[in-house]
Amino acid sequence: MTWQDLALLGGGLGLFLFGMKQMGDGLERAAGDSLRRFLEILTCSRFLGLLVGLVFTMVVQSSSATTVMVVGFVRAGLMDLHQAAGVIFGANIGTTITAQLIALQVSDAAPVLLLAGVLLHCFCRRRFLQDLGGVLAGFGMLFLGLTLMGEAASKLRDMPEAADFLAVFARTPVLGILAGLAVTAVIQSSSASVGLLQLLAAQGVIGLDGAIFVVMGQNIGTTVTAILASAGGGKAARRAALLHLLFNVFGTVLFFALVRLLPVTAWIAALTPGNPMRQIANAHTLFNVCSVAALLPFLDPLVRLTEKLIPEERPASARAGRRKAFREGDA
Repeated sequence: MTWQDLALLGGGLGLFLFGMKQMGDGLERAAGDSLRRFLEILTCSRFLGLLVGLVFTMVVQSSSATTVMVVGFVRAGLMDLHQAAGVIFGANIGTTITAQLIALQVSDAAPVLLLAGVLLHCFCRRRFLQDLGGVLAGFGMLFLGLTLMGEAASKLRDMPEAADFLAVFARTPVLGILAGLAVTAVIQSSSASVGLLQLLAAQGVIGLDGAIFVVMGQNIGTTVTAILASAGGGKAARRAALLHLLFNVFGTVLFFALVRLLPVTAWIAALTPGNPMRQIANAHTLFNVCSVAALLPFLDPLVRLTEKLIPEERPASARAGRRKAFREGDA
């Protein structure tokens, strides 16, 4: 792989990320502030919160955007940790829609969508049509970026060293998890890293038996965005970010055990034989659905664990009072 190929891969990744952001921003603008009110109000129960997080993330095409918004709501006191947990659970399922769309392989329509989107955005006067144009243009850029990344990834197919390196993930699952975590933490988008993994699988560079562990790591890596957003935001915001991290770590542990004990990989492959992109999309979806199903009944203990790991600080006056009592006791 030459420097030109690496530049092509980086350019395709940049176009993918920008297209995904453009599409999400356009959908959010088209829906207006109702999406935020929807997220803020309809979270009175864990199941409603899960549904809201799922729908909202499907619309904005980014679980990171959802969790960052949830961190902001918790910081502002508009949502408590139990409500935030339900939304975060739903966001993890909603984010899998991007991988499913990628697996449809509609790249041939990308230039048409891009052109239609630009025309709507530039020449229509109605705000709704302009926003819709932004959505279509973003969708087109997303798949054009995938096409560029696919051209670069195809060069890896002719490199036995790359195939041998990625094959290690099947033999050493922990390395696959760490690789998925690192890549997603760097680019701060699980959708982009899963999309790149789908392209590598489509080129025959990595098999599902190794890719499934990378998917697990990608779901942990996506929590970095919320952790960064919570920095300096007080204990409530840090708790929301930690809750997201704990949920994804516990989900990874549970799904890892499931994969090691049962022929999960074979079941996923049998659903769509000969279609590695769809197989990875289904693995991504199955991981998140299983995690939510297993951990939703334990939402309250998970919240208590988060509160225990980041406890409330006692008022300064109380600490001063204890120190004074301690000194008087010594006297």
